[in-house]
Amino acid sequence: MAPLTPRLVVPIDVKKKPWEQEVPLHNRWHPDIPPVADVTQGELFRVEMVDCTGGQVRDDDSADDIKSLDFAAPHYLSGPLRVVDAEGVPASPGDLLAVEICNLGPLPGDEWGYTGTFEREHGGGFLTDHFPSARKAIWYFEGIYTHSPQIPGVRFPGLTHPGIVGTAPSAELLNIWNQRERELVEAGHESLKLCQVLHQRPLASLPTSHNCLLGKVARRDC
Repeated sequence: MAPLTPRLVVPIDVKKKPWEQEVPLHNRWHPDIPPVADVTQGELFRVEMVDCTGGQVRDDDSADDIKSLDFAAPHYLSGPLRVVDAEGVPASPGDLLAVEICNLGPLPGDEWGYTGTFEREHGGGFLTDHFPSARKAIWYFEGIYTHSPQIPGVRFPGLTHPGIVGTAPSAELLNIWNQRERELVEAGHESLKLCQVLHQRPLASLPTSHNCLLGKVARRDC
């Protein structure tokens, strides 16, 4: 018997912005964001997605896009998906959900990825003292292998990062998150010893409406 063809539940047009997609995306964890599709327990299905920057990084030799990356815009998520059993009963908070990722790969016509280091004044990185300026390398896929014109002579099997996969929090859990983050913001980094060495980075980041995308929730309802 031929293998099953996965059902495409979230298509992506790489020529469009995240907020222009036919099936709306989202970038907030919230239980009130409606599902865009139902999937059945045990079903094989396909989900397409944008990259973690939402298309801010371009396929070119310039690192200006890395230098000016808007950190409030990344991680547009495909979904939410509602998981139902054979009788159509949806999963609920507290249920155990196991997901098997059967395959990962670039979308046809978009077979490239990138690595980069951020500008010191724009977030930096683990090796900021050695690499204070923004840098970028574009990697092109050839089968399982990848190579970069910015790093000549290097070719290796690429392992695709699956990105962020998670479940929407219940309203109760969301309130716990927000309360915990709010207390950290109000107390300041001086309240924790760890932050004495991380004082330049935010310890907590409360959600804002900036670049908010809530799937099927109308913008006026944000």
